[in-house]
Amino acid sequence: MLISDRRVLKKTGITLSRRSADGRTVKAKYRTSRPLSPDDAALEADSRWLIACRAAGSSALSRATQLRDILLFIVRQTILHPEEPIRESEIAHRALGRRSDFNPLDDNIVRVQMAHLRKKLELFYGSEGKDEETVITVALGSYRPIFAARARVQQTSHATPEPSGAIEREGAPASVPESASTVLARDASSAVLQHRPEGRLLRFSPAVLSLAAVATLLFCVAVGLGIKVRNQQRSLVEMQDALTPWRAQPAVAALWSAFFDSPHDTDFLLGDDSLLLVEQLSSQSTSFNGYLSRSYLSESQTEKLDPGRRFALNLVASKGLGSTSEFKLAQRLMALDSRSKKVHLYGARQYIPSLLKQDNAVLIGGRISNPYESIFEDRLNFVETMKFEGLGNTSVLNRVPKPGEQKEYLSADSVGYCVVAYLPNPAQGSAVLLLEGTGSEATEAAGDFLTSQEQLSGLLGKLHASSFPPFEVLLKISLVRGTPLAATIEAYRAYPSTH
Repeated sequence: MLISDRRVLKKTGITLSRRSADGRTVKAKYRTSRPLSPDDAALEADSRWLIACRAAGSSALSRATQLRDILLFIVRQTILHPEEPIRESEIAHRALGRRSDFNPLDDNIVRVQMAHLRKKLELFYGSEGKDEETVITVALGSYRPIFAARARVQQTSHATPEPSGAIEREGAPASVPESASTVLARDASSAVLQHRPEGRLLRFSPAVLSLAAVATLLFCVAVGLGIKVRNQQRSLVEMQDALTPWRAQPAVAALWSAFFDSPHDTDFLLGDDSLLLVEQLSSQSTSFNGYLSRSYLSESQTEKLDPGRRFALNLVASKGLGSTSEFKLAQRLMALDSRSKKVHLYGARQYIPSLLKQDNAVLIGGRISNPYESIFEDRLNFVETMKFEGLGNTSVLNRVPKPGEQKEYLSADSVGYCVVAYLPNPAQGSAVLLLEGTGSEATEAAGDFLTSQEQLSGLLGKLHASSFPPFEVLLKISLVRGTPLAATIEAYRAYPSTH
């Protein structure tokens, strides 16, 4: 169990023993709200763990919960996993309770707390821990503790007794406790002197001094470059967040990351309004293959029409008309990742069908004007239909109605409908998004729905999922004088990922 698991409420006590300056055995109980790991035996048998626990239970650290947890965590990792590095993100997650995706570039909590911990350790070894034979330090730039032996302060004072007639300077304390760093520096210098012949001064050659100067310079350059790289990385992250604010909205990011973070290109495909007018003039629907081959303009298809209507039909078909509202919607969706070079805009006439096998695709417009949507019709429950009566009447067919659902949803002046379907392609690793509205206003409202954190979060709640599975949703659009006001979920379906 991790040291930082705050779900454990049971109190656990550790009783430790040490000898005081006068030779008495002193027992202290350090209490923690976390149980020890299954490696208790290995820890309790190690003197380094015992001194860490004594330091954690001291007055310097007992009330500093985060510093205490960091100390015990880094000591525990050093004892049980000496070959593994101790990383800043791991300390934040396992000792401070931060999320597992903690990014040190965004939060310097670990570095700040480590600076406080170093000061608290010096305070401990200068007061309650002045009799400890082992000193724990953590070097700057590192998170691995160092354990070093030191001479007892009492032994040092007895070895060089103060003259009986010594007079203290005015205002100076009788004795000043040595900090851990001071003791280590003194012991290191003593070790060097012990290996030097008596009466000889320690000298360094010019070559050694030059190498030391070069090493120092290289170290400073490396530190400067490291700081510069870290600042540049932070600036890039901030710039990306500013250019793509939708990434900070979990539900929106859950959907659109499948298109903009994909290794595949993403194609936005607009409908062909010329085809829609041809179908209305001829009162005939056009198949996908008929659209690709342009056979819907053949003589056999138009022979029943009078010459005037036939001329008008061919004239409309030659123009390649499009919907302004659908174009604006495509622009708005593409702007979610405006700097990407892997996002493309096509009209239905210019698109190459083979691209659907390798790219992500966002198909905009009703099935009547965008024949590419008919490729996915057999996978959908909600399908747009067209009745060629008068100016035409578009509706949505519910193939398998559930209790409380209608068999057919008819559009009117004050209400429209839009089918939104998300259909991943597991074989290619790409995805398809369909926006199939009964009118341009209904399609435009679907774009608002697909960029709304509130709306998409509500859909995830209905799907009982944290990420989007393959789904289709029927939106009901309230209209006032052709302007969409609100989109509500009328019905929906979710499918397994292999659908």
